[in-house]
Amino acid sequence: MSLFYLIFIAGIVVFFSGIKIVRPTHRGLIERLGKYNRFAQAGFHWIIPVIERLYMINVTEQMVDAEPQEIITFDNLNAKVDAQVYFKVKPDEQSVQNTVYNVNNYQWQIVNLARTTLRNIIGTLTLKSANSERGKINDELHKTMMSETMHWGIEIVRTELKEIDPPKDVQETMNKVVKAENEKISAVDFATATETVADGARRAEIKKAEGVKQAKILEAEGESEAIRLVNEAAEKYFVGNAQLLRRLQMAERALESNAKIIVPSNTELVNVIGDLAGVVPIKKSS
Repeated sequence: MSLFYLIFIAGIVVFFSGIKIVRPTHRGLIERLGKYNRFAQAGFHWIIPVIERLYMINVTEQMVDAEPQEIITFDNLNAKVDAQVYFKVKPDEQSVQNTVYNVNNYQWQIVNLARTTLRNIIGTLTLKSANSERGKINDELHKTMMSETMHWGIEIVRTELKEIDPPKDVQETMNKVVKAENEKISAVDFATATETVADGARRAEIKKAEGVKQAKILEAEGESEAIRLVNEAAEKYFVGNAQLLRRLQMAERALESNAKIIVPSNTELVNVIGDLAGVVPIKKSS
């Protein structure tokens, strides 16, 4: 009876020890006696303890750092370069098998491949070109890694170039050049702004001078017109009779001061005043 219980308990222990749960983020490979036996999707699985073994592989997107390294550029400068590689294992059975059986430690191999590819790419570029063509370097790195890992059962999602740092002395020189260029741009902008303000003031003065000139022209034209009218009146009434004009001017000044003046009725001055006023003088009867 006790033997039966021992066998029963051993069976329960064996059963529960063989229970395996594969999460949705993983896929599994089950080996029996060291040989591939079957593929394990996400969910519940039972393996024979000791005889079978389950290897689980993460199929979500992962990232590895290519680690900083010194790379000699085409212009013989040592640049410190670092990059990150984002990848994931394809979830189908064949791809998971390739990841486990076709490459030893695929994550480390991705790092080595990224470092080697970066040396090959940046070694053909000058430091200035490498800094200005980061997008091109990323594209070439991604394309090369996709091609080289084709049979590894993984997908290179993207690559990101983190830094391309020149040597310290070169960096200081570059900073001085950038500072000088920025100061030059600021000086040019200030000169342009000053010139714009001066140009605006000059235009305002020109407009003001044109206004004054136009006012003087109009004033002169008014005075010219007044002189013309006076001349016409003088020609009409006082041609050849300057003495009569003088008397009329005296009469005008007297009238302005409300003084009384006596004008003989038979003089030409009475006729002129009457003509200007639109009144015909009354002649005395003889």
